[in-house]
Amino acid sequence: MALADLTELTRSIKAWGRDLGFADIRIADVHLPDAEAGLQAWLAAGRHGEMAYMANHGMMRARPTELVPGAQCVIVARMDYLPLGAEKNWREQEQARLRDPMAATVSVYARGRDYHRVLRSRLQQLADRITEAVGKFTYRVFTDSAPVMEVALAAKSGLGWRGKHTLLLQRDAGSMFFLGEILVDLPLPPDATEGEHCGRCRACISICPTQAITAPYQLDARRCISYLTIEHPGSIPEALRPLMGNHIYGCDDCQLICPWNRFAKTAVVPDFDVRNGLDRGSLVDLFSWDQAAFEQGLEGSPIRRIGHERWLRNIAVALGNALRELKRKGGDVSQIVTALQARADHPSALVREHVQWALVQ
Repeated sequence: MALADLTELTRSIKAWGRDLGFADIRIADVHLPDAEAGLQAWLAAGRHGEMAYMANHGMMRARPTELVPGAQCVIVARMDYLPLGAEKNWREQEQARLRDPMAATVSVYARGRDYHRVLRSRLQQLADRITEAVGKFTYRVFTDSAPVMEVALAAKSGLGWRGKHTLLLQRDAGSMFFLGEILVDLPLPPDATEGEHCGRCRACISICPTQAITAPYQLDARRCISYLTIEHPGSIPEALRPLMGNHIYGCDDCQLICPWNRFAKTAVVPDFDVRNGLDRGSLVDLFSWDQAAFEQGLEGSPIRRIGHERWLRNIAVALGNALRELKRKGGDVSQIVTALQARADHPSALVREHVQWALVQ
């Protein structure tokens, strides 16, 4: 295919992407020679915690052509997820919620439909449009579900830059967005990269409750609240429990403090609208959910994959923190104690352990 035709195809791909709800589409080549050393060092230090899949794939993450033989470039897509109707002061509202001991805090991205399903479907539709235009070609769609270094690829595509919290940042969209990729064997012309715009700011490093951001661009997942509440399968280290506050699924603290997120955009698709009141749930109410209520209340949600046991584990820690905080302030703790005592004999040893810890706070 001639360069002029490839350039026109790229323009079409970006237009089709916008039609499908993506805020931006960029192109990059698939060579990541600078990423391997950093990945090797991160894995060697054990900073991936118990995410064995990170190590199992080895350097494949930094070598996209091992995932899609013959791949020449990657189409990187951005989809904003801030819920429709979010107020201009949404960051202040979220920060106020973090200061309410009885509030259950769920990461903004997880309050609506599972993004894996949303992005996968729309990326597949984009691939189908390309097939209609050029005929059969080799490709593979990725939505945070395979060994792809999506931030590195997105930064190379010019979609943004890696912030000091390790997430991708975009000047007119902050970081409240999802990324998806299509590796293709088409030689599409790449976009220019974006410079780094964090400057001297260290707000994300300073705000992290567990100091999981050990240095600019360095994250120890073992200390990250998102890892602890989602990926970590066992007992949460006792030293970290008091630092977790009322987070029960994920953590947005480093994003809430980031100045660039004053430019965060609301979603253009309804999939990320808040479901089941997850933006205003209370710890006591959510802790009362049995297995059936958990499965039904979180149907179609990314939260469902952690299972009811970890759900109760996470909320027990948050209730323990609320109990300690309210006792310090001389508040009424009877609701919390009653809720915890109701789970004291839970069949799961994991749940019982965290409930007992909470009760002695």
